[in-house]
Amino acid sequence: MTSYLLPTPLTRASTPERTIFTVTSGDLRQAANLRCWPTQQQLEADFGSAVNRFGWSVKRGHAADTASGHGFIDSQRMGIEVFKTIPSDAPIVVVEAVWQYSHHVLAGLRAHRGPILVVANWAGDYPGLVGLLNLTASLTKAGIAYSSLWSEDFTDEWAVSQLETWLETGRIIPDESHVRDLPALDAASPEVALGVALAHQLQQEQAIIGIFDEGCMGMYNAIIDDELLNPLGIYKERLSQSALFAEMALVTDAEADTVKAWLDNAGFTFHFGPDDATELTPAQVHSQFKMYIAALRISDDFGLDAVGIQYQQGLKDLVPASDLAEGLLNNVERPPVFSRDGQRELYAGAALPHFNEVDEGVAVDALITNRVWTAMGLDPANTLHDVRWGEEYNGEFVWVFEISGSVPASHNGGYDKSYSMRQPPMFFPLGGGTLSGVSKPGEIVWSRVFIMDGVLHVDLGRGHVADLPAAETQRRLDATDPQWPIMHAVLNGVTRNQLMGRHKANHAQVVYAPDADTADRALVAKAALFAELGVLVHLCGDVAV
Repeated sequence: MTSYLLPTPLTRASTPERTIFTVTSGDLRQAANLRCWPTQQQLEADFGSAVNRFGWSVKRGHAADTASGHGFIDSQRMGIEVFKTIPSDAPIVVVEAVWQYSHHVLAGLRAHRGPILVVANWAGDYPGLVGLLNLTASLTKAGIAYSSLWSEDFTDEWAVSQLETWLETGRIIPDESHVRDLPALDAASPEVALGVALAHQLQQEQAIIGIFDEGCMGMYNAIIDDELLNPLGIYKERLSQSALFAEMALVTDAEADTVKAWLDNAGFTFHFGPDDATELTPAQVHSQFKMYIAALRISDDFGLDAVGIQYQQGLKDLVPASDLAEGLLNNVERPPVFSRDGQRELYAGAALPHFNEVDEGVAVDALITNRVWTAMGLDPANTLHDVRWGEEYNGEFVWVFEISGSVPASHNGGYDKSYSMRQPPMFFPLGGGTLSGVSKPGEIVWSRVFIMDGVLHVDLGRGHVADLPAAETQRRLDATDPQWPIMHAVLNGVTRNQLMGRHKANHAQVVYAPDADTADRALVAKAALFAELGVLVHLCGDVAV
C-alpha cells in the first residue's frame, strides 16, 4: 500500500466570548506605512475604547513589527499567515486610517466565516476613507458580506449606535433610500435615442482600452473580466509598462521641449525648486513630457480608444510620475503630438481618455462619457477623483474630491488656472509634477461602474461644484494633500453617510455640463446607453429622469 505525506490540518483557536479580532491592511510602500503608523495607532485606540464600552474586548490579530517599525499587513503572504491564527468564525474588524492594498487581506476575508466590519476614521490628512471604500468595493465584487463604519473618533452618537448594532447582530444595514433603479425611458426622447444609437455603434464597431499592466495598488474591484467587458463592445489591449519606458527613450529632447513651450504659452505654471528629492525640477517634467508623447504613440500603434497607466508599482522606481501626462491626455485642448515620422498629428482635436491607476470601471465610464458628451457637442473631458473626505459648509455637505495627481485643465477653467507641483516623496520617490487646480464652479454628472453579484452596474447622479472662498479651499487642501487637484463637490440628494454606505469604489467619475438642463439631458443619454448595453443602471439622489 502506497503511503503519502498528508498535510497537517490547520487548527485554529476558538473565539473567546464577546471578543472581536482586528487586522489592518497597509501600503506596499514602506515609507507610507512608517509615516502613517502613528495615525493608525490613534484610530485603533479610539475604536477599541468604543468597543470596550459595550463590554466587548479587542484582540489584535497581528502584533506590530519592531523590525519594520509599523503594525500593518504589508503583503498578501503576510495577510494569509495572519488569518491562519484567527478563529474563522470570530467577529473581525479591518481598521483603516490609511490607503491600503486590498489584496493583502482579501484571501483571509474570502475564507472567513464570522461577521466582517470595515472601519475608518473620518479625516482628510490620511486617506483611510479611500482605503475603506476600495476594500468594501473589492468585497462587493468578491461576494463577501460585510458592514462598514466611519467616525472622527468613535464617540459620536451615530457611529456608537451603529457599532452597538454590529456587535449585537453582526450586521449594519446602510441607508440606500437615495438609490432607485432606472425607470422605463421614453424611446421618443432625443437623448434616449442618442444613447441607444451610441450603444449600438459601440457594440458594432467595438473599442479597445489599453492597459499598461493590469491591477494597481491592490484594487481588485478595478479589474473587469473580459467576459463582462466584451459584451459591451469593449476589449482590452494588455500592454507592458516596460514598453512605455522603452518608447520614452525614443522620444527626442526637442519633442519634449515643444510640449513645455506649448504649456508655457498657454499660461500653465510650474512650481519648480532646486532640490530634486523634495521639489519639482525641470528634469522631472521633461521626463513626463516624453511619457506623454510615448503614450500617444503606443496608443496610435494599437488603435486605442482609451488608455490606463499603472505607475505606482514598477514605473515609480524608474521615472517621475505619470500624472502630468495623464492630465494632458484627458483634455481636448492639449500639446500636439505627431507620429514618429512627423507626418500625422495623433488624436488631433480630441482627448484620449486616460483611466488613472488602470481602474477599468473608470475606463468604461470615461469611454462612454466621452462619446455621449462629444455627440452632444459638449466638452467631453472627464476624470476620476478619490472620494477623499468632506465637511458641511454654509448648510450643505461639500465633499473633497481629490485625485492623486491630475485633472483635465478645462475642469480648472483652463491651463492658465492650472499648475504643477511635485508629487509627495512618500508615494513618489522620483517626483514628477501634477496637473492641479481648483475645479471650477458648475453642474456635474457623477457616476461609478462596478461589479456586484457577478454583473456590471452603474450608479448615476447629479451634483454641482461649489464656489468656496479661497481661505476655505486652502484649509481643505492643507487638511489633505495640497499638491493635488481638488473639487468641491455637492451631490444632489445624497448625504454623507448614504454615499459612504453605498459607493462601490474609492473613485467617482465626474464630467461637467454648461448648465443644469444640459446636465440632466446628458445624464439621460448616458443612462440610456448603459441600459442598452445591458448594464444595470441605478439613479442616486435627485435626478430628473
